[in-house]
Amino acid sequence: MSDPTIQTFCCHHTGNDEDLAVRIMNEFNTDSYNAVCLVSSSVGILGSVYQIFPGILSGGPQRWQTQGSIRGRHIIIWLAIADLFASFGILLRSALWLQYKNIMPMPDDDVSVLFCSIVSAWTQYFYTATWFWTLFYAIDTWFTIRGQDSYIFVFHLLAWSIPVVTTGIGLSILYFPDATCHNLTSISSALYKILPNYCATYIPITIVMIVNPIVYVLAGKNVEMAVALPLAQFTSKERRIVDTLRLKFFLINVVFYVCWLPNLVNGVLIWTMWFKMPVKVIIIIWYIMAFLNPMQALFNALVYRKWNKNTRGISSVFQVTPKECDFYDEQSPLLGSEPSHLQLALTPPAINNYATI
Repeated sequence: MSDPTIQTFCCHHTGNDEDLAVRIMNEFNTDSYNAVCLVSSSVGILGSVYQIFPGILSGGPQRWQTQGSIRGRHIIIWLAIADLFASFGILLRSALWLQYKNIMPMPDDDVSVLFCSIVSAWTQYFYTATWFWTLFYAIDTWFTIRGQDSYIFVFHLLAWSIPVVTTGIGLSILYFPDATCHNLTSISSALYKILPNYCATYIPITIVMIVNPIVYVLAGKNVEMAVALPLAQFTSKERRIVDTLRLKFFLINVVFYVCWLPNLVNGVLIWTMWFKMPVKVIIIIWYIMAFLNPMQALFNALVYRKWNKNTRGISSVFQVTPKECDFYDEQSPLLGSEPSHLQLALTPPAINNYATI
């Protein structure tokens, strides 16, 4: 999982039972927690591999023929790659923690501090990248439906550079110079030492949770207009297309909320009820995060896949005569189906190209 609270456990501690982190660890079954992390991260790795190499687990090669499908596929692959590396970081950390039983380093245990901080930075970096790729997929979807060009270079620049800044600043303040973030003497020192890492983690998650639903609502409205344009009508077939797309957009948002809302809840509770919150509540939330965070890759493999089942018989909706416009023999708009003659000449061209949405 990727959470600032767990990352503070990489700091040296003195074993003082008055420290809440120590009291939590005294009641924390680290073996069962790490077992959950191992299982969920392994499943996350499989989900990532399925998205990167769909033919390996599906039993056959996948065809991505149009320019629009390549455009969407590109973002999905990089989202899956970031998920893959993040899940691998959790897998490695949990395996070693199970082996050496040393989650919280003691004051003289510099090796454990170094290992824990590096793996934490690795996991935090790649999960932050997944959040931005999730955001950029929604934005690119909207651009595509509107017939605008892709900004894939800008997406790459931001998706890989912003996590460097947020992760570097948050963890540098937390760990440097001597990795001591427990038993801070004042609230102001806690705000300075710990709060920046929480902000670096939770602000990107919050941005995606706010922006993505808005973008997908706008995209759904644009799809409704584009689908009705070719024949200036909106029958049950067109409605089925729009409803399917909106369902897919909805499920993409649901997956992100399910996987990362527990982290936000944990952060709010930590900073509002730290001295009053029951230890068991914190531990339960950690187990939920340990299961759901790495499962993002598997859930993404389900919601970002090609939706073929309900769209095989809709090609006639978009068929027009050669006298009216030029034909495009491409994959169906947005849903990923592949009827042999799906015509959308009067629709914004990009809508007919975006087969991976």
